[in-house]
Amino acid sequence: MSSLKGAAVKIGEVAERTGVAARLIRYYEQQALLAPDRADNGYRTYTDEHVERVGRIAGLVQAGIPTRLVKVLLDAEDAAARDEPTCPAQVAEQLAAELGPLEARIACLTRSRDTIRTYLERTRHEALLSAHPSARA
Repeated sequence: MSSLKGAAVKIGEVAERTGVAARLIRYYEQQALLAPDRADNGYRTYTDEHVERVGRIAGLVQAGIPTRLVKVLLDAEDAAARDEPTCPAQVAEQLAAELGPLEARIACLTRSRDTIRTYLERTRHEALLSAHPSARA
């Protein structure tokens, strides 16, 4: 994580670039989800890789994945990136146990999205679907 891609930035810029509050970024660090570098003065410094990781963590948390599982997923991704596709039985069991609840959340969100889209299509506000990129399929 400490290899620099671009200039090192401070926590405020990471917060601005990701939309994640600095307080939450520090929480991710406390949960061992993120390990920023430290400048000589002790300030946290972040690289583009850290910024990407904060975005990934925030996305997983917003999707309803608990931070304990986020850590497992990120560690698995890191191992796969190093071409170490090993998965201890305990990790596999954790991941398998999370599949059912995750599928249920996805189904719920899909139903909500479809309901909103259908409602807008049936009203005089259908134009909003094309006006907002996030409202498209």
